[in-house]
Amino acid sequence: MSEFAPICIYLVISPLVSLIPLGVPFPFASNSSTYPEKLSAYECGSDPSGDARSRFDIRFYLVPILFIIPDPEVTFSFPWAVPPNKIDLFGSWSMMAFY
Repeated sequence: MSEFAPICIYLVISPLVSLIPLGVPFPFASNSSTYPEKLSAYECGSDPSGDARSRFDIRFYLVPILFIIPDPEVTFSFPWAVPPNKIDLFGSWSMMAFY
């Protein structure tokens, strides 16, 4: 049982470390600032206009797509991190086919 002691200590301390910062602000929070103007929708200082569910232009979606594309490339290029003498010919050509 003594070999599991560090794991048990970790399982007790890690939820505390993550939950304490979530609970600390509550005693200091105040409800005195909940007036209707503070709870209203905010859109650049003016009243909201139009439907919130309108269609976006495709250009707004292209930017995140361009950031998502390199992620699998980094994942699949991980075998390049091994020394070249450890990769056989099949591994080299499969990575070249991927690129």
